[in-house]
Amino acid sequence: MPRRRRAVIREVAPDAIYNSTLVEKFVNSMMWQGKKNTAQGIFYDAMDKIRERTSDDPLKAFKKAVENAKPLLEVKTRRVGGANYQVPIEVPQNRRTSLAMRWIITNARTRPEKGMAEKLANELNDAANLRGGAIKKRDDVHRMAEANKAFAHYRW
Repeated sequence: MPRRRRAVIREVAPDAIYNSTLVEKFVNSMMWQGKKNTAQGIFYDAMDKIRERTSDDPLKAFKKAVENAKPLLEVKTRRVGGANYQVPIEVPQNRRTSLAMRWIITNARTRPEKGMAEKLANELNDAANLRGGAIKKRDDVHRMAEANKAFAHYRW
């Protein structure tokens, strides 16, 4: 938490092809070392692969994948009387989206396929169909929150 003033939340300009701020945020979080053109190329190649495979709107599949990967609850460590408790809390909307995108990208990078566009297309397709690593991560986070439901009264 900032000591001086509240951090300014910057508006992200929508991307050129899909005119979506969600796509632009995804590309920005996928980018490494400031190479935005590379990240955009990978993302748009992945969207083309999704279009080829499913023959419907890839933006709809992308939004569904991100929506499916969003967590509702997470746990935060809270120290009470010398003991650390994993306290389940509700995740704010902007953090939900960023966590979902981060999990999709991380799991796409660890997939065994050749080429990042192929990996990303498969991970997005899996997430849209409630499969894949990002959905597993979301379920693990939900399971952890459910297991620690008894400590919910320590919420602050």
